[in-house]
Amino acid sequence: MASIVRFFIVQIIACLSLALAWYTGKDGAQWSGLPVLFICAGLAIIINWLAFIPSAIAKTEKFYDLTGSITYGVVTLAAVLMVGSMDLLRLIVAGMVLVWCGRLGSMLFSRISRDGEDKRFKEIRNNPLRFFGAWTIQGVWVVVTAICALAIIVSQEEKTIGLFTYIGMGMWIIGFVCEVVADNQKLAFKAQAENKGRFINSGLWAWSQHPNYFGEILLWSGIAVIAIPILSGTAMLAYISPFFVAFLLLKVSGIPLLDKQAKERWGEDEAYQEYSRRTSKLIPLPPKR
Repeated sequence: MASIVRFFIVQIIACLSLALAWYTGKDGAQWSGLPVLFICAGLAIIINWLAFIPSAIAKTEKFYDLTGSITYGVVTLAAVLMVGSMDLLRLIVAGMVLVWCGRLGSMLFSRISRDGEDKRFKEIRNNPLRFFGAWTIQGVWVVVTAICALAIIVSQEEKTIGLFTYIGMGMWIIGFVCEVVADNQKLAFKAQAENKGRFINSGLWAWSQHPNYFGEILLWSGIAVIAIPILSGTAMLAYISPFFVAFLLLKVSGIPLLDKQAKERWGEDEAYQEYSRRTSKLIPLPPKR
């Protein structure tokens, strides 16, 4: 019964994300009489539904994260193709999304190929309704996270590169570099046999407990800054993007989950307690004395 209730709640959330896309993009570019942004949102959810079918049959989550990254790329390219006429600013924003999802997708797929499983799915991969809900939520995640970038691409407002563009691009570059460096440092740390069972506290991780999440929040915030002089009216609903990313990582599936796992593994370790006390939770800062 609980699974059925959860299933319907997830579908309601999916419908709300489609409604958000409709109202955000209704004054933007149209294709076959429908807002391009709405079509992209529907495409994001359908891609994940289709990917669910073979994954449910095989009872595997191996292609879950990869599908999410591919979905970002597909909806971004679909928006570009449906809009047709592209200026430099639109190309820059589309390129940002494609570079980010390409790098993240390859990294996550490499990780699960190495580890063999994603522990988040241990209890739900054998429950078709819950597993389907996870794939639906991933489609929603793509829609809401990318909605600001897509709103820029489909906007019919005049787009010129100016101060907000440079500020936003700077934020995106810093965030992207921070995320990439943090991920690579963690991969290198785990690859060393002597670090097995230890927590990372070097490199960017000496200044932040979650520097990769800081980078992700910053880069999507950068795209929102680029959108400031472009979006107006209902299109301003797209500004939910960076707040959604921050909420997801700070309160739902990001930091809370990882902190819980860390406390279970190293909660009694004095070195970890000291690291946790001295190190900033998110924003990279010098360790406290």
